[in-house]
Amino acid sequence: MGCRRTDCLSKPLSGLFEKLGSLVGSWPLYFFVIPLVLTAALSGGFAFLKDREDNDFERQYTPKKGPSKATREFVKENFPYNDSMFSEERLYDPGNFASLIAVSTNNLNVLADPAFEEILRLNNKILNITVYDGTLGFNDLCAKAYGECVSNIILDIVRSNESSITYPVHTYRSSPVFLGSVLGGVHAVNNSLISAKAVKLFYYLDDTESKANASRLWLRGFKKLLSEELDKEHIDVSYYTSKSKQEEIDSHTTDGFPLFLITYACAITFSLISCLRFDNVRNKVWVAVFGVLSAGLAVLSSFGLLLYIGVPFVITVANSPFLILGIGLNNMFVMVSDWQHTNVKEPVSKRMAHSYKDAVMPITITALTDVLKFSIGTTSDFPSVQSFCLYTTISIIFCYIYTVTFFGAFLALNGRREASNRHWFTCMKIPTDSLDDRSKIHNICCVGGSYDEDTGAEKKQPASNFFKDYYGPFLIKPWVKGVVIFLYVVYLAASIYGCFHIQQGIELYDLAADNSHVTRFNKKDREYFSDYGPSVMVIVGDEFPYWDRLTRLGLEECMSSLKRLPFVDEDIYTSWLDTYISYAKENNLNIEHKYLFIKHLAPFWDSFPYFKQDVNFTGDSFHASRFFIQTINIANASQEIDMLKGLKTTLEGCRVKSMLVYNQNFIFYDQYDVVIKSTIKNVIVITAAMLLVSLLLIPDPLCSLWVACSITSVTVGVTGLMALWDIQLDSIFMIIFTVCIGFTVDFSAHMSYAFASSKKSCPNDRAVDALASLGYPILQGAFSTILGVSVLATSEFHTFRMFFKIFFLVVVIGMVHGLSFIPVIMTIYSCHSNKNKNKDENLKMSKL
Repeated sequence: MGCRRTDCLSKPLSGLFEKLGSLVGSWPLYFFVIPLVLTAALSGGFAFLKDREDNDFERQYTPKKGPSKATREFVKENFPYNDSMFSEERLYDPGNFASLIAVSTNNLNVLADPAFEEILRLNNKILNITVYDGTLGFNDLCAKAYGECVSNIILDIVRSNESSITYPVHTYRSSPVFLGSVLGGVHAVNNSLISAKAVKLFYYLDDTESKANASRLWLRGFKKLLSEELDKEHIDVSYYTSKSKQEEIDSHTTDGFPLFLITYACAITFSLISCLRFDNVRNKVWVAVFGVLSAGLAVLSSFGLLLYIGVPFVITVANSPFLILGIGLNNMFVMVSDWQHTNVKEPVSKRMAHSYKDAVMPITITALTDVLKFSIGTTSDFPSVQSFCLYTTISIIFCYIYTVTFFGAFLALNGRREASNRHWFTCMKIPTDSLDDRSKIHNICCVGGSYDEDTGAEKKQPASNFFKDYYGPFLIKPWVKGVVIFLYVVYLAASIYGCFHIQQGIELYDLAADNSHVTRFNKKDREYFSDYGPSVMVIVGDEFPYWDRLTRLGLEECMSSLKRLPFVDEDIYTSWLDTYISYAKENNLNIEHKYLFIKHLAPFWDSFPYFKQDVNFTGDSFHASRFFIQTINIANASQEIDMLKGLKTTLEGCRVKSMLVYNQNFIFYDQYDVVIKSTIKNVIVITAAMLLVSLLLIPDPLCSLWVACSITSVTVGVTGLMALWDIQLDSIFMIIFTVCIGFTVDFSAHMSYAFASSKKSCPNDRAVDALASLGYPILQGAFSTILGVSVLATSEFHTFRMFFKIFFLVVVIGMVHGLSFIPVIMTIYSCHSNKNKNKDENLKMSKL
């Protein structure tokens, strides 16, 4: 027995859509005007756009329940700031600061004149920045230690003309100073500094609430000064402030809208060309315009509605209209294709009924799967993904509603014009046949209304005939099928190989414009200051008997394990406990008992006041303490991932439990552990939703299965090819990838539904019939989408360029699946083969 058809739901739905088409065809003005009025009302929500913008970098682009956020709360509670003893490595938040990187030109030593002279002059100008009409300067706003501003010690060291500077740790005024984070491109021999190509200076400000406004104004003055001081003769200067990253994102939230307008212009142009007919009656130029307009109205209505009700608008939401445009264009081309197959002599309402019966079902399938997928995306760990998915979900719903109402109504109105044989531009009635007494130009411009008298439908376009007469018959040849299957296996193998070479991570400058000072600074930072990474807190989170030698041995073993890691400098290490033990030995103190250990702490802290910030000591208990290790050779996001994983894995093997590691940047590193899991979950959800909806609405279970498999196939292909196009896995990628994978549903669903619904008996004939019906609309939709998003390739924003790359890969690979792989595979494995059908027929005959 052959496979059973599952059309128990698709049949009644098709009948319902048929009635809807007839209703739209009978009363088109109502269905045309109401969406316009609704859009006009809802688009008023854009007045609240500025109020709804929310691009807080940490809140939107890091997991809501990231483990490092919990660790930060623990650090805040147990190791609060001492405003009078500022320490950079003890910060649990970025703080309030300005920074600059000065790189010597011509690869000369930046610490020697004339480069160093220019740095000193620039530093003096910065220290002289004032706010409030000169009443407050840097000395009034700076972060302080021992009652003095925290200065750039490297400048003092070089100015002191010391005979030898040791690197990376130099002793200055009897105190060790770590130079690894402030000198870049270093040339040193036997730890003796010879030269450096770059120097990084920091200007930390008091982060208290009382000075917040003055500090903000000072940072603005810093940016203004540095933007004017970039052109130096001997140094190349780049700058950054603690507010720069957020200000950069906020200033470019709506920069995608101009690109969106260009995209719409390109889409309209391509659609016009695609729908252009030489017949002056059958010309579909206005249909193309209103098809694109329908997608635009959906975006305005959905965005306006969500802005009205207060949903945050994140910069990633700006990618959503490109998806809606693609879906809208696909819907339009499918609707137009089915309209052209109807009998031109029938009433418009009947033609609309036939069009809706065949076209709206595959459109419904894709809309349902997209809505399901993006609805689940609203539960993501990333707030930016939640906002994006919510905006996209509502947009898809509006796009679907406007396609079957607004666009359908215009298609019916255009059908009435065609029925009365009126000109596409002037709407004047024109003759069907050429007139002998008229000029050739008149007969070209003022005659139209021809159709295929054999079928009663419009004459097929050359592209449609190409799929029916050439491409389809060629594709079903046995040897061609073999070649297609072989190419598919090669494609799959190459994609799987690429999946194992994809890189993970996000660079902070990826959210900034290419010409931004943020991008410039961060690239210089990566280039010159990657030898030494962040200083990492190692925290003992529970009470611990530090006075017990044997128990303390377990802690020392754990710290030794951390210091032996390849990305940790074993010699650079800050420990209050080791310093306390050395202090006790030097002063002949016994600290091997709890009472004595606690007794001698007070004089120790008087000698080393910074270390008091590293212990939460209350009563007679040590509730928590922390140590610091220095990471090295952290040059890219992948190494950041390896570092964080290595640190946590090492702690898991320690005898001392409840140990934590923390650095303020770990808040952003947490996303790496979530991105892959979330992406895999999204693909599984998409595939499952597609399979469920397909089984319900496509009248062939095997075709439904191949639609789901095609999504997985495209996912693997896009992921593998990304590795060759310099695209990394991160939270932004996850958003774009989810968008694009959802878009592939359209190609597979349309082709599978056409194949399953074909009245042909032979699988090969059904494949040709499906290609003849939908091959050209799929090609139109793919090329119009690629053309539309191609403007993003020229964007100065990494986010938009990455969107183009992924979208391009998905559309091209999805189109190849829809036009080649899926038809061939379905003809091979179709359960409705001639063989099965003949068996069924023979069985029926035998029963008779």
